[in-house]
Amino acid sequence: MKYLLFAFFLFVTVMSRSQSEIPLYKETVPNSKPSDKKEIRLDGGRIEGVTIPTLTIFLPEKSDSFHTAVIICPGGGYARLAMGHEGIEVAKQFNKYGIAAFILKYRLPDDKCMEDKSIAPLQDAERAIQLVRENATEWNVDVNKIGIMGFSAGGHLASTLGTHFNQIEIENKNNISLRPDFMILGYPVISFTDSLMHKGSRENLIGKNPSSEQILKYSNELQITTQTPPTFLVHAADDKTVKVDNSIYFFQNLRKYSIPAEIHIYQNGGHGFGLKNATSKDLWFDRAIHWLQANKLINGNLVP
Repeated sequence: MKYLLFAFFLFVTVMSRSQSEIPLYKETVPNSKPSDKKEIRLDGGRIEGVTIPTLTIFLPEKSDSFHTAVIICPGGGYARLAMGHEGIEVAKQFNKYGIAAFILKYRLPDDKCMEDKSIAPLQDAERAIQLVRENATEWNVDVNKIGIMGFSAGGHLASTLGTHFNQIEIENKNNISLRPDFMILGYPVISFTDSLMHKGSRENLIGKNPSSEQILKYSNELQITTQTPPTFLVHAADDKTVKVDNSIYFFQNLRKYSIPAEIHIYQNGGHGFGLKNATSKDLWFDRAIHWLQANKLINGNLVP
């Protein structure tokens, strides 16, 4: 019955072609345990208490060629999700360029409803890219051009997938690649080290007294390899919530491994500015599109 319900949602999504929400898992959500926790929707499109993950699909008009796709992870310190300005607004902007977008409503770590809260968001990110690749033909997506994007703590999740994709935490019988083809990170939490961490994100994911091994594992600037995907980063130098050094150190270590990368640091802008930094006339999203074009990840002739 659960599988039939999932298939129905999937069918409706394919038929409607856009802005449809489907459950992330066919059956029971892995790594979960019984709980009476309820999802809470707040103002500004924010959501708390997520225990049932979903994928909301924004497909551009169908064309003869397959689309690049981006899975979007909104931020919120692993305590809530900013689904509006770090989700829906961004997805619609991607569609203007003919890029498919998928907003991941991932689980927010909680010992009360998860066996191991530290891996729950990663499981959901892995399942999201697996699901998009499994349905690439139906959604007119290029299976080799599926990236992940994240803002703030969502940037930590995105960069965790980009550096831990071989740490398979979900069922993957068909050995589908869980590696994103590129990453776009907006003012991301990257490091869990004492000097760089965003305290709330670290405590929510791995607890108030994490081991040194856990801190190292989830300090993603230290987990880069030659297989880490090409990355675009944007941050503000005056960000007082997530230090800009998170992006700088990640960028520097990408260069050490010769990973294609580009970084844009604004003098001002603070944290959480979404698509538009109000302190500048510059549009960082356009720069990200140009970067995707330069790396042949989207058609070079695309215009909004």
